[in-house]
Amino acid sequence: MVVAKTSVNSKSLNDSTNIKKEEVASYHEAVGSHTLPGNGNFAGESVEMEGVLETMPEGYGFLRQKGLLPGPNDIYISQSQIRKFNLRVGDSVRGQARPPKEGEKYYGLLRVEKINGVEPEEALKRSRFEDLTPVFPTKQLKLETQKDILATRLIDLVAPIGRGQRGMIVSPPKAGKTYVLKDIANGITANYKDIYLMAVLIGERPEEVTDIARSIEGEVIASNFDEPPENQTQVAEIALEKAKRLVEEGKDVVILLDSITRLARAYNLNIPPSGRTLSGGFDPAALYPPKHFFGAARNLEEGGSLTILATALIDTGSRMDDLIYEEFKGTGNMELHLGRKLAERRIFPAIDVIRSGTRKEELLFDEKTLKQVWRMRRMLDVIGSESESTEILIERLLKTKNNAEFLETLHENIS
Repeated sequence: MVVAKTSVNSKSLNDSTNIKKEEVASYHEAVGSHTLPGNGNFAGESVEMEGVLETMPEGYGFLRQKGLLPGPNDIYISQSQIRKFNLRVGDSVRGQARPPKEGEKYYGLLRVEKINGVEPEEALKRSRFEDLTPVFPTKQLKLETQKDILATRLIDLVAPIGRGQRGMIVSPPKAGKTYVLKDIANGITANYKDIYLMAVLIGERPEEVTDIARSIEGEVIASNFDEPPENQTQVAEIALEKAKRLVEEGKDVVILLDSITRLARAYNLNIPPSGRTLSGGFDPAALYPPKHFFGAARNLEEGGSLTILATALIDTGSRMDDLIYEEFKGTGNMELHLGRKLAERRIFPAIDVIRSGTRKEELLFDEKTLKQVWRMRRMLDVIGSESESTEILIERLLKTKNNAEFLETLHENIS
């Protein structure tokens, strides 16, 4: 488990905003050159280090450490190295670095050894994420693990997730979305060792970040609710770029974003005002960056996929939150709805099985399973009530060892 959390106070925030100009200038003065030796030799002591690349407008960059924000352990990488290896924002770079000398502030990268886990020569051959061909998801990610973990069993039946899915988990307060996210994460890591899992937590409570980090296996990247909005947007952007770089190598990546609502709120506070305002005081220009994030999810014809499951908050009493959900509704190809009435009746997981669903689910199920799922849907539709449908389905699932056995029982009356 890799945990990356940001933690800043007012002083460190001021320091971080000055890193990119004043401290870099100080570093250049100490080193005596704008570049360090490209991939050559350096007589001094060196250590193996790794970080995620963020580039500066001037062309050089830094390999960020935990939290993906500027910090004292960042590694300076020269413009010549970035050009030589065709490095991109979000690349995970490992190599030999020289510790800072007296009066210097940063490590300096001397030699690039690995880029996203592969040899630098191999990384040069990769395509750009934007040039790859998106297609519908066709390979289902089966989340079911144990009989009594019902959230993943329900998702597999009513809102299946494929590699490259763009899914939204729509939740009112106190409906158990955190538990659902943890169950999804644990289902993925238990069943698929080849998938790289990232949990990107924006505007969360610190104790919930700790809980999730201890509950799942995967990289947890967080910017808490008490941190500046620019920190939250920067963390999300670099995390997304890191995921794209892995997908360019043909890997399958899953991002769990909690939440897209708070990410949009952060952009609303962070972008220059456009002069237009929507309901609830939301600037329409703030919708583009989170849509760019969510829209990056795709299954790629050439190989690799980026799956994004983002939570959206509703019924919070905020018109802005409702507007954000309305703007994103329909942009995904899978929606999982959590119901307030179900949560109030203490029916968990509080999944509204009637409203939840996946577009093109016929591409994820085999023919037999598809017919069985459609039969289940017709039976649930007869019941009609949101809470009764979920409650009855949960009762039936608990009587069977797995979903396959449950589907075989559907010739019996579901009620």
